Amino acid sequence: MKKQTTIDGVIVTPLRQIPDERGKIMHMLRSDAPHFKGFGEVYFSCVHPGAIKAWHIHSEMTLNYAVPWGMIKFVLYDDREDSPTKGVIQELFLGESNYALVTVPPGVWNGFKGIADKMAIVANCTDIAHRPDEISRMDPFTDRIPYNWELKHG
Repeated sequence: MKKQTTIDGVIVTPLRQIPDERGKIMHMLRSDAPHFKGFGEVYFSCVHPGAIKAWHIHSEMTLNYAVPWGMIKFVLYDDREDSPTKGVIQELFLGESNYALVTVPPGVWNGFKGIADKMAIVANCTDIAHRPDEISRMDPFTDRIPYNWELKHG
């Protein structure tokens, strides 16, 4: 595994929040953003504290993740043969205290774990509609991806 911490093609964009005495507005994605490729669908994945939803990879779909509620540990693994970052693991902590959009290109394994004391809501705006023929999955504890989901201290 390479020691680099970012994966080629993955974009992390800090997101704007506009608070006032009534609540707040949380931006996610605009059609005029440079990383927006098109609209396929929007869905929300809810993850309980300590639960892991991993690993999956898309052959065609670009993902745009944001976490407006709760906190997750989001992990990506680059297994693309032609990538300059092949073998790199990227770990991000996303949610209420780090509100950002993560754009994931096709061909990058990814998954997440709920790390707060409440369920997290993960929003995903994809560039194509879901098709079962372009997604693959692996067990979160596979030896094929060199990552340990346990809590790390220090």
